[in-house]
Amino acid sequence: MPLPEHLRTGYRGEQLAARFLRERGWRILCSGFRTGLGETDIIALTPEDTLCFVEVKTRAPGGLNPPADAVDRAKQERLVNNAAAFLKMKLVDFRAVRFDIAEVILHDMYTADINLIENAFGQDAFGR
Repeated sequence: MPLPEHLRTGYRGEQLAARFLRERGWRILCSGFRTGLGETDIIALTPEDTLCFVEVKTRAPGGLNPPADAVDRAKQERLVNNAAAFLKMKLVDFRAVRFDIAEVILHDMYTADINLIENAFGQDAFGR
């Protein structure tokens, strides 16, 4: 049974965002990290050793609101809690932590405009 269109679109947006980050020297540590607290789309380490928890929001062109508007307070809290669960696993060394949003505007399933909003919410929520 094929995936519903919105899930295929979201998955493609995550793939394009990961490629965008890799092209900038980021190391993708995990995609689709799930706990009982929720899911984090991408967890990556920047060339400066900042651990980033990236929420990807994918839309078609011409939407009324920016994709980042979909990351409301409740979603932010779930992302922070999920990040805390990831950090307890101590899988990687890092200098800082931040939460980014990748806005993906799909033109088709192969091309997109991507806007990375660094430190989209929270100021280094883990005090590093």
